[in-house]
Amino acid sequence: MSAALTNPSRRGFVRGSAALAAGAAGALLPWASLSLAAPAAGVHTHQRLVLVVLRGGMDGLGAAPVIGDPAFEGARGPLAQLPEPALALTGPFALHPALKQLHALYGQGELAVIHAAGLPYKERSHFDAQQVLESGGTQPYQLSTGWLARALQAQRARGMAISTAVPLVLRGGDEIDTWAPSALPEPTPDLVSRLQRLYQADPALSQALSRARGLRQDPQMPVTMDMQALQGGARNTAVALARKAGEFLARPGGPQAAVIEMNGWDTHANQAAPNGALANNLRTLDAALGALRETMKADPAEDWWARTVVLVVTEFGREVAVNGTLGTDHGSGGVAFALGGAVAGGRVIADWPGLARADRFEGRDLRITTDLRAVFKGVLHDHLRVSQAALSREVFPDSAGLRPVSLLRG
Repeated sequence: MSAALTNPSRRGFVRGSAALAAGAAGALLPWASLSLAAPAAGVHTHQRLVLVVLRGGMDGLGAAPVIGDPAFEGARGPLAQLPEPALALTGPFALHPALKQLHALYGQGELAVIHAAGLPYKERSHFDAQQVLESGGTQPYQLSTGWLARALQAQRARGMAISTAVPLVLRGGDEIDTWAPSALPEPTPDLVSRLQRLYQADPALSQALSRARGLRQDPQMPVTMDMQALQGGARNTAVALARKAGEFLARPGGPQAAVIEMNGWDTHANQAAPNGALANNLRTLDAALGALRETMKADPAEDWWARTVVLVVTEFGREVAVNGTLGTDHGSGGVAFALGGAVAGGRVIADWPGLARADRFEGRDLRITTDLRAVFKGVLHDHLRVSQAALSREVFPDSAGLRPVSLLRG
């Protein structure tokens, strides 16, 4: 039976216990980035993958309005009125005016927009949809580990969560780090020495502490953050965390993949407000992705951005029509972004279904014509070199008939 299935096993229990042990060490060592294992011997790759998960269900027609669809204005009503002119893309497609840096990347051939994209799950529950998005299954709780963890496991590669806890998409792997800023004071050498003696009889805690100390002592791996960088609102925080992710990724021997999470995309009311939740979140996303790119291009001798793919995804889109509180309710089809120096950008990837009521799923939602798992499969195979056999059997079980989407430069 595949290890990706939900049946519990002793091995899974041991891994979970080790993760708890690592978390305990991290609580005492706030500067630490902890993992359950050191990098596998012989594993070395320059490719980098960043997964940005937008939690809450981003409105794909708000982020990437299809202004050239004949039904757009009538279908969207007041939501079709943007605070500034939309930023034109190829054909009928555009970007929200808050996504100025992303629009510039599109012009430079470093951004691809995947529209009418989504999951096999269409029942509109945040929790269930996020579980499917991160597990890589076709229905909630079919799988209990994450697709990215399984892909990294197949390559014996490392991943990192810029978070206090490992998100589901990275659970199940042996070589996963976590990092989050902390306001706690630096531990004294005496405290660290005492912890080392205390943990020496416990393999999990001893390994976690050793890993944390190694990162702290590595001059190429900055693990602290000026806490002032996290003050001043969500945008400053998102930018600071994106820069930190870039620092970890932009070094030889760094993690091959990183996951960043952004919350607050559930826009049930006042969605079109110029300074409302959607516009502000899009500005924050734009700034964070710009900071990530800048950080990964900072070393003139080694352009890590050129070897990077960033996937920006959300658990579902929103209904096409406005609701009674000038927002949108949970839907299915939406939009995803792929950006990076390794991406063949400057294009919109879409089998566009149309926005007329008869063309919508259940008469309500943008119809899904691209399965997000096909996007993930394409990047994992072409960029991280995960075999097609592993992708179809282990990473995305029973997906052999799902053709990968090609996103990379030739």
